[in-house]
Amino acid sequence: MKTKKCGYWIESVLLIGALLLAFSGMTSPLCADDAKDSAQLVDKARMTLENFSNAREMEGFRNLIKDAKGVFIAPQVLKGAFVFGVSGGSGVFVVRDRKSGTWAGPAFYTIGEASFGLQAGGEASEVILLAMTDRGVTALLGNSAKLGADVGVAVGPVGMGAAASTANLSADIVSFASSKGLFGGIAVDGAVVKVRNGLNQAYYHKKKLTPTDILIRRIARNPQADSLLKVVSGAVQEK
Repeated sequence: MKTKKCGYWIESVLLIGALLLAFSGMTSPLCADDAKDSAQLVDKARMTLENFSNAREMEGFRNLIKDAKGVFIAPQVLKGAFVFGVSGGSGVFVVRDRKSGTWAGPAFYTIGEASFGLQAGGEASEVILLAMTDRGVTALLGNSAKLGADVGVAVGPVGMGAAASTANLSADIVSFASSKGLFGGIAVDGAVVKVRNGLNQAYYHKKKLTPTDILIRRIARNPQADSLLKVVSGAVQEK
């Protein structure tokens, strides 16, 4: 019993160590692997969106994404705890043009938070944030935004018949998650979303590139993102 418990604590420590190392590198200078990492993140984001769009219990998600002005997708958000908790991952953000209705992006970000308390354990989740208002989009275009403070967030409804409960849902951003194949809403109050300049620069081969340049001005494009944008467009148009 002691051996099993000891192994459990060791796994928690290792998970937290990996998370801390990941966050320490999020603002590091451009490295050789950034181009590869950004392309892989786009592919994983596409698969995550496909999973959410096809899940039976995600009727509310399918209903809301039709009116979304932006979609933020984090294919893997790790959460570990050992006295204090740390969670974080990388994600991509795509935005719909007001006039044409076409989608642009992605721009690259991190999402994470830290909390304190007597906790133990670790898990990985897929997270999607739907920006339902211009305010929600604008908040995510900045260098950093704290969800629940800089912009309002709500947990998305899940389950059969959830589409009906979205009619009166008023929020700048609505959150959904999947963990171990189980879909649900997720509270992201307090989480901080930050721009990953290194991945943006590597993916588009341009320096000093901002999310506004990518998503609003549209001065940068990478054909590798076409498959992701196609899935987003399909999810929005689906009846």
